[in-house]
Amino acid sequence: MKCLPWALVFCAARALADDSVIVWPPGWQVEALPAAPANQAHRQRAVKADDHGDPAMVVELTRTPVAADHQVNLSGVLLEMRKAMQIDFSKGGYQSVCNSIHPGTLGNLTAMETTCKVLLNGGHVMTQTLVAATAQGSAWSLTYAGSAQGYSDNETAVKGIRDSLIFSPQP
Repeated sequence: MKCLPWALVFCAARALADDSVIVWPPGWQVEALPAAPANQAHRQRAVKADDHGDPAMVVELTRTPVAADHQVNLSGVLLEMRKAMQIDFSKGGYQSVCNSIHPGTLGNLTAMETTCKVLLNGGHVMTQTLVAATAQGSAWSLTYAGSAQGYSDNETAVKGIRDSLIFSPQP
């Protein structure tokens, strides 16, 4: 499907918390995003195109600075992200079915995650995974989404990228 309503999406191969350096596998097109001012969220995004040049999978990693002593409610953050995504999709006539928010990992960090299937007229058109984690001084959000086939075709590669992330704590 050419015009799917893409929500935010994240991922990477190696990331350092203070610089978010990501090494993308061959075939991923890194999108230029505006530089974030100091003390603001920093995002990186890449797209894997299908054989026709259409986006098959979009991945995005976001780092948001937080006070070192602030406790982030990861389940609450994911719940709000999931609700916003579901509301946006419903405005376009889509339905979404999500699994429960559950523990996971984001590279070397303990995380919470959820995956949603997006349906149109009962047909599966897209899948999106939302992941959130924290490290001293930063909150991390990784999302990845793709067409039903694109997600299936690229899920293993994205999982490998996700698992190889290394986050170092902020000084």
